Amino acid sequence: MSAETLLYPRSAPEGAVARRTAVNPWTWQEGMGYSQGVQVIGGQQTLFASGQTSINANGEIVHIGDIAGQVGQALDNVAAVLAQAGFTLADVVRYDVHTTDVDAYLAASSAVAERFGDWLPAGGILCQVARLAMPPLLVEITVTAVR
Repeated sequence: MSAETLLYPRSAPEGAVARRTAVNPWTWQEGMGYSQGVQVIGGQQTLFASGQTSINANGEIVHIGDIAGQVGQALDNVAAVLAQAGFTLADVVRYDVHTTDVDAYLAASSAVAERFGDWLPAGGILCQVARLAMPPLLVEITVTAVR
């Protein structure tokens, strides 16, 4: 199954149109919020975002002990970084997740699929680690965006 999305309007200047195509020989991964691959043709800008966690604008850890809350905050932070550079979640072509509990993350991963909507980026790394930068953190999400 393949889905294609134009990242620029058709009236964009010549050479500015980026096309991306989800590469999914299967459908089972869609419920988990990712595509098996993403092909980008003609991208003009790429953003490699640092890993985002459940830290608010004041630098405080929030949603301690709540992985679903931490996933939501990390995605809010991803969206803020993207917006600062003129991107949106719709421009994300790959995301990686490091978590201290893969099973708990998978239980909360439907929120990721909801945030990305109809477009599901390629899922990169999902791995369990002993700890993240600060012990209360349960999840860190890193993205690459192209447009």
